[in-house]
Amino acid sequence: MERTAKSADNVLSSPGACCPDVGGLLDAVPTQRGPASVPDAAELPKPRARIRPWRLLPTPTGTPFTFGYAAVLAVTSLVTEYADPTLVHSLLQGSSTDVAHLVRTPVLVLLASALWIAGGIASPYVLGFLLVMTALERRIGGLRAAGVFLLGHVLATLATELPVGLAVLIGHLPDSSLHRLDYGISFGVAAATGALAGLLPPWLRWPLLVLFGGMLVQDLLAFTDPMTEWGHLMALTIGVATWPVIRRRAVPSVAVAA
Repeated sequence: MERTAKSADNVLSSPGACCPDVGGLLDAVPTQRGPASVPDAAELPKPRARIRPWRLLPTPTGTPFTFGYAAVLAVTSLVTEYADPTLVHSLLQGSSTDVAHLVRTPVLVLLASALWIAGGIASPYVLGFLLVMTALERRIGGLRAAGVFLLGHVLATLATELPVGLAVLIGHLPDSSLHRLDYGISFGVAAATGALAGLLPPWLRWPLLVLFGGMLVQDLLAFTDPMTEWGHLMALTIGVATWPVIRRRAVPSVAVAA
């Protein structure tokens, strides 16, 4: 009995008798000196914005509304360029948002008038449409971009044509003013430009508004078509008025990247 007790004491007193030496097996395990430090978000490298010029123009998948609308405008522009002049005049007259048509078929002519480009494919509003509508659709989506365009087109058209009807009614203008040829995409483009400015950084926003607004004021002072030029200024103002709404729906992006 005594020998057994002494054997047990020898086993307990020997450091390697109970547990084998495993120190060499754990050399690869790093020493834990405390909780792992997580780098602050401000210290992380920020991704650099890559310039992608091709995103300035519409694509079928990225901007389906602008791309589809541009395709329609391309077709109607070919019609006005190569079709019989009598047919073209008839089509444009039937699509005109003059007072006579607005009284009879307002919805039809408001939509049809936006299918043509006043001045043809060489109009500066063609390039404006492609660049502005593409940028706007990438930020707020196709439906909202279409809504801004249509809002400016409809409201500016009514704001310029209704006074013409009243002026004819009280005798200040001849009856022929009721059939004034009025069509094109310029009101919608002006509204989209005003809306897009609100989504750009200040260093781009204000130069855009000053340059485009100054161009419209210069055209107005030329007094070649005052009603239309007033409509452009009103459409630009309508676009600016949409800032509180579209800013809540905008997708964060970089002006020339993303």
